[in-house]
Amino acid sequence: VQLVESGGGLVQAGGSLRLSCAATGMFFAVDNMGWYRQAPGKQRELVAGISSGGRENYADFVNGRFTISRENRKNTLHLQMTSLKPDDTAVYYCNVVTRFADYWGQGTQVTVSS
Repeated sequence: VQLVESGGGLVQAGGSLRLSCAATGMFFAVDNMGWYRQAPGKQRELVAGISSGGRENYADFVNGRFTISRENRKNTLHLQMTSLKPDDTAVYYCNVVTRFADYWGQGTQVTVSS
């Protein structure tokens, strides 16, 4: 199983980024998928999650700025981020949960300059 994230980078405050995560090598059906982030000196925290049925949930700090989506046939996850703030600077990780295990990507850096 491999999760490959892409789409991170440097953006100015107020800008947008779209993160993607491609999950390959899955032998079992994917249940929940989600994005987490970890800023320097802080714990990893949930940003957004989406169930296999498409139910979305977001951390309070998202406040309508991000949208999570998935393509089930491709086992692909996306996070559209708008109105980015310097506080959104972190390494963003993709998480995939199956019946037997959950998996993490290697992370993609998002840096928002003021």
